[in-house]
Amino acid sequence: MTTTATAATADTVDVAASARRRSVELEQQIQQNPGRFRVMTGDRPTGPLHLGHYFGTLHNRVRLQDLGMDVFVIIADYQVLTDRDVADRLIEHMEGMLLDYLAIGIDPARSTVFNHSAVPALNQLMLPFLSLVSVAELNRNPTVKDEIAHSRQSAVSGLMFTYPVHQAADILFCKGNLVPVGQDQLPHLEVTRTVARRFNERYGAVFPEPDALLSAAPLLLGTDGTKMSKSRGNSIALGATADETARLIKGAKTDAERYITYDPENRPGVSSLVLLAALCMDRDPHAVAEEIGGGGATALKRTVTEAVNSRMAPIRARRAEYARDMGYVRSVLRAGNERANEIAAATLDEVRGVMGGGI
Repeated sequence: MTTTATAATADTVDVAASARRRSVELEQQIQQNPGRFRVMTGDRPTGPLHLGHYFGTLHNRVRLQDLGMDVFVIIADYQVLTDRDVADRLIEHMEGMLLDYLAIGIDPARSTVFNHSAVPALNQLMLPFLSLVSVAELNRNPTVKDEIAHSRQSAVSGLMFTYPVHQAADILFCKGNLVPVGQDQLPHLEVTRTVARRFNERYGAVFPEPDALLSAAPLLLGTDGTKMSKSRGNSIALGATADETARLIKGAKTDAERYITYDPENRPGVSSLVLLAALCMDRDPHAVAEEIGGGGATALKRTVTEAVNSRMAPIRARRAEYARDMGYVRSVLRAGNERANEIAAATLDEVRGVMGGGI
C-alpha cells in the first residue's frame, strides 16, 4: 500500500471513530431533548425494501419518530438514475416503498414522506451548492468511487459525481441536523457539512452542519452469502409472504460444518442466519446458536424461518391492509410533497436573499 493510500485509510478510520464517539453524545442529547432535532433520511426506489433495510435503518426511523423528532423521509426517485440508464418500474417501487413505510410504523401525522421529483425548489439548491465544492473533492469521495466500481453501467454519468451534492440539498432544504447513516455513507455527509459551512461563511448563517447518527445495527448478508441488496436477488423483501420467506431461507448459503456456532469472521453465512433469527427474537445470537447446536443447517433454517415469519406477521398484515386502500397511500405522499414544497420554497427564497438574488 502506498503512503498516500495509507494516509487516506487512516483518515477514514479517524472520521469513523469520531462519528462513533459523536453518535454516543447525540443519543444522550436525543433522550434529553428530542425536539431540537430534525431528521433527514430516505431510500432510492430501485426495488423492494428488505430485512436488511428493516434492521439496519427502518426500525430506527420509527424509534426517532416516536421519541418526538420531526422526521423527513425522501423517496429519492431522481437518484435512481445515478447508476442506471432508466428508472424501471418507478411508480411500482415508489408505491411499494410507501406501503413498507406505513406498515413498519411511519406515521404521516409525525413524519413527512415525499419524493424528489415533486419538489423543484429542493433540486434547484443543487446549483449553488455545486459551486461550493471542487471537482477534485468530488473525485476523492471514497463512497462514490465504490459505487462507480459496482455500477451496472459501462460508463458512469456525471450524475454519479454530483450525487453527494444532491444529497446535501436533500438534507439542507429542510435544515436537517441529524442524519442516521451507516459508516459507508459518512463521506457523503462530510460533503453536506462542507457545503453548509462554506455557504454560511460566504453568504451568512443559513444552514446547520448536520451530524451523523451511526447505526449500531450489525450487517446482515444475503441468502447467497454476499451483501444483501435489492439488485442481487438475495434478499427477503418486507412484503414477502410466509411461503416465499421459507423458500428463500431454505436456499440460503451455509457451510459443511454441522454444529451451529455464531462466528461471523469464520462462518459468515451461518452466522448471518443466526443473527437474523436473534434480531427477530430480540435475543443474543450466541445463545440462539448454542440452542440450535448439533441440529445443523436444517434446524438453523427452521428456526430462522419461524423467527422471521413471526416478527414480520403483523407488519405484513398492516401492509396488506394499506394495500387495499391505495387512494389513502397516495394521499400520504401528496400531503408530504405539499409540506416539503412549502419548506423548500422558503429555504430557496432565503438562499436567494443572502446571495443577493443571484439564483
